[in-house]
Amino acid sequence: MSAVIDIRDLSARSAAGPILRGVSLSVKAGEAMALVGESGAGKSTIAKAVLGILPPAIKITSGSILFEGTDLLSLPPSKLRELLGVRIALIPQDPQTSLNPSRRVGDQLMDGLRLRAGLDKAKAASKALGLLNDVHIREPERVMARYPHELSGGMRQRVLIAQAFSLNPHVIIADEPTTALDVTVQKQVLRLIREMQREHKTTLLFVTHDLGVVAQICDRMTVLYGGAVMEQGDTAEILAKPQHAYTRALLAASPRYDRPEQSLKPVPDELIAELQREISSRC
Repeated sequence: MSAVIDIRDLSARSAAGPILRGVSLSVKAGEAMALVGESGAGKSTIAKAVLGILPPAIKITSGSILFEGTDLLSLPPSKLRELLGVRIALIPQDPQTSLNPSRRVGDQLMDGLRLRAGLDKAKAASKALGLLNDVHIREPERVMARYPHELSGGMRQRVLIAQAFSLNPHVIIADEPTTALDVTVQKQVLRLIREMQREHKTTLLFVTHDLGVVAQICDRMTVLYGGAVMEQGDTAEILAKPQHAYTRALLAASPRYDRPEQSLKPVPDELIAELQREISSRC
């Protein structure tokens, strides 16, 4: 099966120094791939590079991002915008700030359906109701008429998931979409994302620092540190038998709900020093 996303030797830097160091990874059709690592590892930078929304201070210095064989880095902004929302969509991190507070939920859901799919108002409204049903929102007619602040955080995130899937994109990028939610709601949202992804056979690139989340919904994973790939492969295999010392350290530093008595171990200073030497050679 060919890769839908194929990132090859991607490097980026800002005035402060390198941010991505020769990152290569591929995601096959219908697969869920996790980007895992601490804050500053480069996870969100990779996601934003795929979406073409890197801040001006970050420059791509080498590499390519192939989407269904087309290098996204070579596309003019107008062509890239044609892909976004239609073939590549985003589930953002914070549902509180990702919806327009001054517009009703239904109007925001209908925007893409009318502007990008060409539906008239009645058909767009019907489709939006169906999408809210798909993400298990009760009384969707009532929710359509509400403003975002009138919904709970979990319901707002469900609206964003519905919006992301609304145009049946080939790829969805989820940038830590459960960070702002409590644990109970987080579990529900993760189950929903996985359910929708499998039902629509969508390729998923999932950004997270939580290895427990990865274990629940991702087929494969890429472990990053300092903008460089440390390890990648099948999720179950890596979690069972991690090959890189950094992956083992991440697992030791992660809480285990099945072993609440087990104390957490910070990443050792000597390993951090070794990692710094390793990634400096990849600049």
